[in-house]
Amino acid sequence: MAINLKKGEGKIEVNGRDYKEYFPQTHVQIAVMAPLQEVAVVNLYDIKVNVNGGGFKGQAEAVKMGIARALVKYN
Repeated sequence: MAINLKKGEGKIEVNGRDYKEYFPQTHVQIAVMAPLQEVAVVNLYDIKVNVNGGGFKGQAEAVKMGIARALVKYN
């Protein structure tokens, strides 16, 4: 998995598509957004993620963890 986090407007792309399009289930979208909501930076960063393997649930959890780690590293 590769993740790119930079200051922006809150756009999240997964494999070149908007995360809401890539993960159409609401509960999965909430999981992806959880790290950003936890530290109250939902609209402060643009994030691009490339993920492969596993199912959508596994990919969503990987994206969630990747975002959390990128936020820690960025801080």
